[in-house]
This record gives sequence, C-alpha cells and structure tokens, in this order.
Amino acid sequence: MNCIIIDDEMMARAIIAQMISLHTELNVIGEFSNAIEAIKYLNKNEVDVVFLDIHMPDFTGFDFINTIKNPPKIVLITSDKNFAINAFEYDCIVDYIVKPITEERFEKAMQKLNWRIDTTKNGNTPNDKKTSADKTNEFYVNINNRLIKIDIPTITIVIAKGDYISIKTDTTSYTVHTTLKKIEEKLPNELFLKIHRSYIINTKKIIDIEDNSVLIGKDVIPVSRGNKPELMKRLNLL
Repeated sequence: MNCIIIDDEMMARAIIAQMISLHTELNVIGEFSNAIEAIKYLNKNEVDVVFLDIHMPDFTGFDFINTIKNPPKIVLITSDKNFAINAFEYDCIVDYIVKPITEERFEKAMQKLNWRIDTTKNGNTPNDKKTSADKTNEFYVNINNRLIKIDIPTITIVIAKGDYISIKTDTTSYTVHTTLKKIEEKLPNELFLKIHRSYIINTKKIIDIEDNSVLIGKDVIPVSRGNKPELMKRLNLL
C-alpha cells in the first residue's frame, strides 16, 4: 500500500516513517510538512493511506480531509486528545493515535488498517455490523477532555438522548456527544441488539422479559414491536 506522511514537525515525520518501515506492506511515497502540498500531490498520484497530523499552520488535518473528494484511508496522529469524538464522524479515518507514538500502539493501528483494507476488497463497507472477533474489546470516549476506556462486555445499555448518548456499564454510566448509530457500529452483533429506536442492550445482561419490555439491572427498557422477533431469536428458550 502506498502511503504519505503529513506533519509539520520533521522529527514527527521521521518517527512515523521509522514505524512504517517495520511493515513491509506499506510503502512511503511522499512526506509533506503542510496539507496544501499534500493535496496537490494527491491530485496527480494514487495513495492508499495517509498518516495525518491534526494541528498544522493555516490548514488543519480536518481541513485536509474535508477538501478531498474521495479521501484515502486516514490514520490521525496528534498530540491532542480532544478531537477523538470528531474523528468518529469520518468513515475514512481508521484510527486516532495520540503522540508520543509507541510501537505497540502503532501496531494496533496497522491491524485496524489491514482489516479495513480487507473488508473493502471483499465488498463490505466499514459500517457493516461486525462480530466480536473483528473488534477490540474496548473503545474510548471523550469525557471532560479525557479519553476514558470502556470495556465493551461491561456495557449494559446504550440510550439515545438528543445529541448525546448515555452508556451504562456494570459499575457506572457516561454521557457522550455522539450518535446511537456510531456506537452501534462499534458493538459486536452477537452481544448487542437495538430493541428500540433509542435503546441498544447487551442481551447477556437481560434479567427478565415481560410483554414489551426487558429488565436489565434496575432499568426497564421498552421493546418495539418490530424488534421483538429478533430479540426472541436471541434467547436460549427451553
């Protein structure tokens, strides 16, 4: 895969290039200190992956993505943790790495990149529902400018509340500015089910079902008529 590096810091570009050199499937064909020059290059050359800094003078990484009509796969690499939620809004973004970069973290990004490339070749879209074998067991949410890790198996309920969602786990709950659809894409299909337009539940956490509602912990969750047949299929009935 042909790739380019866009970062205004020369040392950062050197570190990323060194990380890339450990992966024979990647071939660096260009390095740029600003996004404008990179856009000019992309107008004439085909690139599979862009390793992109967010904060650059005059033209940010998000400006770069919004300018390109059909952006390639993007791996964001930045010293700023505060834009992780923004990154969820772009299907082209494969991963979000916070500097300083470690080999272990870069390797995880490459695993995600290779999976995304494979699914594209097989005719699937990045938004296709995935099983737990295709996913990691956690994701991160931005809470008061901190990235908080949530272990997916501990999630009990996800509730849509306007422009926010509430993620309830076995021990606590989090309010996040994102959409129910974005979270649904990150949850393994065999564990989670959308049972109502505003609710996703972990089917393994169900305590009781009565009429058109389920009990999870102390929460009674409505089940829509259209989603109830799928819920009943999930149950191991005697």
